[in-house]
Amino acid sequence: MRKTLLYLRKNPLAVLLVAIPLALIAEAAPFGPVWVFGLSALAVIPLAGYIGEATESLAAYTGPKIGGLLNATLGNAAELIITLTAIRAGLLDLVKASITGSILGNLLLVLGFAMVTGGLKHGIQKFDRRHTSNHVVLLTLTIIALVIPSLFSHSIGLNSDPKVEALSLGVAIVMIVLYVIGLVYSLKFSSPVTFEPPADEKKHTGFDRKTALIILALATGGVVWMSELLVGATEHVVSSLGLSEFFLGIILIPIVGNVAEHLVAVQVALRNKMELSVEIAISSSLQVALFVAPLLVFVSLAFGNPLQLIFNQFELIALGAAVIIVGLVASDGESNWLEGAALLAVYLILGLAFFLLPGAN
Repeated sequence: MRKTLLYLRKNPLAVLLVAIPLALIAEAAPFGPVWVFGLSALAVIPLAGYIGEATESLAAYTGPKIGGLLNATLGNAAELIITLTAIRAGLLDLVKASITGSILGNLLLVLGFAMVTGGLKHGIQKFDRRHTSNHVVLLTLTIIALVIPSLFSHSIGLNSDPKVEALSLGVAIVMIVLYVIGLVYSLKFSSPVTFEPPADEKKHTGFDRKTALIILALATGGVVWMSELLVGATEHVVSSLGLSEFFLGIILIPIVGNVAEHLVAVQVALRNKMELSVEIAISSSLQVALFVAPLLVFVSLAFGNPLQLIFNQFELIALGAAVIIVGLVASDGESNWLEGAALLAVYLILGLAFFLLPGAN
């Protein structure tokens, strides 16, 4: 009992595992799709956390650089599984909105909350301005890559036009190449940013290799299962609550899939490791934009529901604004709670605007 309480104290999200059997009961019993949606969403949160913990434990056996690559590859696994399930169900608006929402959530919500909490505790915090500037440049290039097919497609033809599809596929290839180049540069020329836990926590940190692999497999399978329930209930939730796929994708899905990673960014900021916190938030955004989004374009072809990198003007404006304000905040290599509050304010304003958009509620 004492070990259980200690574990729950260190991993408070583990208590949400009770949502897994409850979601299954809600699916089998006539509880309604809203209950199924809510409980399956809650169940994904701790499972995503276990994927992250298992990945970090495996990374400890590979060295910091390969470990960083492993973390980057599996960091958004839960959200990727949800979007793949949504593509198979034909909910493409939900998928594209979740891509936008994940980037916005990492840049504004996560980074903003980390800066607020870290700044209130430690005052002005510092991070590597040069390394962050490289990331901001890549983010800017990413926004340009998303803007071009979104704007040019209207002049090329209808969304079903093969030329529009060719443009989307071509841009996706370039984005993946840019992501690989960025990884190579980070592995060869950048020092990995690592977090050293406090001395009294080191003996409790991580799983052995076999346990990590088992947990990774079970957690991934659990996310797949819960994602099926989550996506299956989406259309009923949209109709019964008056929300749209767009709003659910841009706000709820990114938070559910990345909440464990978000908490890590805040925790390291509280321990005055702002450089790692900034790295988590911005690197995760880059991975979604340069790897996950173009990967989904190719995977969607296999599912018979082609996904194109064509976003609406509101998403593009929001992404551009997020990158600009993050670039301004990161330009001096310092952060404080006021800058964090500004990032959170922008996220809340955008969230309200998306909720009130015609067709988004």
